Amino acid sequence: MVKVVKFGGSSLASAEQFMKAGDIVRSDESRRYVVPSAPGKRSSKDTKVTDMLYSCYALAEAGEEFRIPLMKIKDRYDSIINGLQLKTTLEDEFKKIAADFKNKIGVEYAASRGEYLNGIIMADYLGYEFIDAATVIFFDEAGNFDVERTDRVLSKKLETCEKAVIPGFYGAMPDGTIRTFSRGGSDITGSIVAKACRASMYENWTDVSGCLVADPRVIENPQPIKVITYRELRELSYMGASVLHEDAVFPVRKAGIPINIRNTNAPDDDGTLIVESTCQKPEYTITGIAGKKGFVAVNIDKDMMNAEVGFCRKALQAFEEHGISIEHMPSGIDTMTVFVHQAEFEGKEQQVISSLRRLANPDVIDLEADLALIAVVGRGMKSTRGTAGRIFSALAHANINVRMIDQGSSELNIIIGVGNNDFDAAIRAIYDIFVETRL
Repeated sequence: MVKVVKFGGSSLASAEQFMKAGDIVRSDESRRYVVPSAPGKRSSKDTKVTDMLYSCYALAEAGEEFRIPLMKIKDRYDSIINGLQLKTTLEDEFKKIAADFKNKIGVEYAASRGEYLNGIIMADYLGYEFIDAATVIFFDEAGNFDVERTDRVLSKKLETCEKAVIPGFYGAMPDGTIRTFSRGGSDITGSIVAKACRASMYENWTDVSGCLVADPRVIENPQPIKVITYRELRELSYMGASVLHEDAVFPVRKAGIPINIRNTNAPDDDGTLIVESTCQKPEYTITGIAGKKGFVAVNIDKDMMNAEVGFCRKALQAFEEHGISIEHMPSGIDTMTVFVHQAEFEGKEQQVISSLRRLANPDVIDLEADLALIAVVGRGMKSTRGTAGRIFSALAHANINVRMIDQGSSELNIIIGVGNNDFDAAIRAIYDIFVETRL
């Protein structure tokens, strides 16, 4: 049995947190490969090391003095080293970073040093081999992740390495230039390592005990999700749930490797198990609720629309011409509604309307702003009658006007449109009827 363990920034923010992570790794011999993030916040008023690196490099790029901010970053690492009573020294590493910053090596290199330095400390603390991610994770000339080369090189490297630390978040371009994933990309690195070593489990350690049925900022102490499928997680992630970087799912999903979201501060909690499929019946009809605010509904009406071949294509072309991505598109016989992000649409609304008139010649175009979309997701909905009816009943009881409802053919999720002002109340109403009262 081989496990890959990834620790988030909050799990490695201080020497005390490092000790917790070390205890977790040492408690299970199968935890052979460790992927660390950069140190996160030690308190709500603290600053993440990655953000400190961004700020420091911005000074360097502007030709301003950056030595003092860089030394503050070094102090963060020294406090961890001293707290762990290690003999590790990062003096030479920071000399090189200072020289590279002075030569304006690039912002992605700067950002990646947080994980790189934490990896050196973690390897020394555990007594594991350190593998620089730039030597085993690759991007192509266009800056896209090179799946085949990475899997080939990384698999071969891990075959000869019993236990190792591989920093998250970054890799290298063909010319050796450092390239990073998007923020939160250490999740992706962990998934890539798990696939390369054919792990039996990918454990993702963070500061929460797995995924929750709803956002704790909206619902007080929401219930945890014990088991969730990749498809369910993808739906929830897309609509704003942020426990795991959504791109981290794909490498392990293809390899059939389950992911376990665990809490570094409560290691005895089971957390959430993310799997390809399961015969386990979910505890509730729904698995989770997530949503986003800030949408515009573009309502397009035209008599006999259903008989006009290519009408939808023409209408959607108007959005494509102006670089507007489409979120959802419910339709009727003579109407179609296109949901788009308000911030993206507002500056181009008149151009889009003009293009709609030119391309599709609708009878009426109507805009409705300040809308929110809420996804109710669950594999249990398919086998449960009246799920949509219960949602409508709960929202009507809470005096919430439903502006849109859209259910995919998979019956895995139902999307509801409400006003931004009703967003929190809508989530509370849905949570209450499915989780609290279970009517």
